[in-house]
Amino acid sequence: MAIRSICVYAGSSPGAKPTYRDHAVELGRELVRQQISLVYGGASVGLMGIVADSVLAEGGTVTGVITEALVGHEISHNGLTNLEIVGSMHDRKARMSALSDGFIMLPGGFGTLEEFFEVVTWTQLGIHQKPCSILDVDGFFIPLFEIIARAVEDRFTRIEHAQIVRRSDDPAQLIAHLQDYRPVVVDKWLDRSDR
Repeated sequence: MAIRSICVYAGSSPGAKPTYRDHAVELGRELVRQQISLVYGGASVGLMGIVADSVLAEGGTVTGVITEALVGHEISHNGLTNLEIVGSMHDRKARMSALSDGFIMLPGGFGTLEEFFEVVTWTQLGIHQKPCSILDVDGFFIPLFEIIARAVEDRFTRIEHAQIVRRSDDPAQLIAHLQDYRPVVVDKWLDRSDR
């Protein structure tokens, strides 16, 4: 799959460890090396701002999508290639998805998890066929993958759908996962034949 733009979801905080910042910077550099533009939430703060600054520092293209309310909090990034201001979080998420060929999640909180798993669900349901990957910095997402494995074991998620989400601690390998992605075509419902 030709990946020309990647949406990155990341925390609005830089996190407690320098390794989070280091991985965000390296991801930004790798995007530029591979001539991939960044799409993200448009803020100047946290890991998301660090990724954007890294791409810009290397001469890459960055599109931010932010809500009017967040612009009012004065956290929007004023140095982006393009900043789109939308009315709601729903509009923001839909626009970020429309602009992107794939998705990467870095460490973050509730918003980061929610936005990433919404696009994973859209992939699962066939709403789009875009790949989803996680940059697993310092084992941050190990508990999350334990939950996904439990969901498969307890028949809430198909193994094929669990495998939609790839992970690596290496940005170049992560982008390679996105480029190698092949859509999964399997019924979401595990018990349809039991009805």
